[in-house]
Amino acid sequence: MTATSRRDWLLSDRPASRRQARLGQAWRTWLAFRSNWLAMVGLGIVLLLILVAVFANAIAPYDPVLGGDLRTERFLPPLTGNHLLGTDDLSRDIFSRIVHGSRLTLMVVVLVAVIATPIGLLVGTTAGYFGGWTDTVLMRTTDIFLAFPRLILALAFVAALGPGIENAIIAIAITSWPPYARLARAETLTIRDSDFINAARLQGASAVRILWGHVAPLCLSSIIIRVTLDMAGIILTAAGLGFLGLGAQPPQPEWGAMIASGRRFLIDQWWVATMPGIAIFVVSLGFNLLGDGLRDVLDPKARK
Repeated sequence: MTATSRRDWLLSDRPASRRQARLGQAWRTWLAFRSNWLAMVGLGIVLLLILVAVFANAIAPYDPVLGGDLRTERFLPPLTGNHLLGTDDLSRDIFSRIVHGSRLTLMVVVLVAVIATPIGLLVGTTAGYFGGWTDTVLMRTTDIFLAFPRLILALAFVAALGPGIENAIIAIAITSWPPYARLARAETLTIRDSDFINAARLQGASAVRILWGHVAPLCLSSIIIRVTLDMAGIILTAAGLGFLGLGAQPPQPEWGAMIASGRRFLIDQWWVATMPGIAIFVVSLGFNLLGDGLRDVLDPKARK
């Protein structure tokens, strides 16, 4: 099959099979996403983060934990010798620490999304589908979590669980699911009385099957958009916990902890705190641009 015939097959308005219809829809979505150059920039930043995290050992020229000679390699400015971004107060290469810190950042983002998204989707679809006292109990519980700022609530949970990157991930996940639950509930309320849902009930489908087989898939696009847009907030919350000493513990090369250790030298050795700050800014910007692009493509109400 040539490239032209393959494209015509994907863009056919009369698909001959369910597989052709799904692949055609995915191809149209990609074409619409590709036309947004800001979204492509965000996708490039996110893919670069993933590649850097995967190949950190090959990219980083130095060990991220061990430093060099404190007499000659301490506080070297950027572009000095083999140190691209300079060194810190313990003569550790900042570029290597940022590269290895991308693994921690990516791990936090992925684990929080994996934990919080199913919880929010389950709570929201259950509340919206059943209504009544189930909706009241679940949504009032959600309101309790939404009543507190995310960082403050995460600080409370980390203080109770103890400092550490694992506890920080749990705390951020606990504070991240309520917006997904509210969004999933709103989507469920609009489709729970639709004809295809009533038809599934008449055919004897259980509530669990309707929720996970019909309702949840229709809520996924909105949830994916919200999760992608929340990635920047998750990164900033993790960096904030690390900055306060409640996240990743030294000598782990976490970006927030690196800023905290470098703030004492901000006047004379500005690069120690500035470089990880730039990394946080760039990655957060990438996730925001990617989320905006996905919203334009996946959310019909947001399409221009």
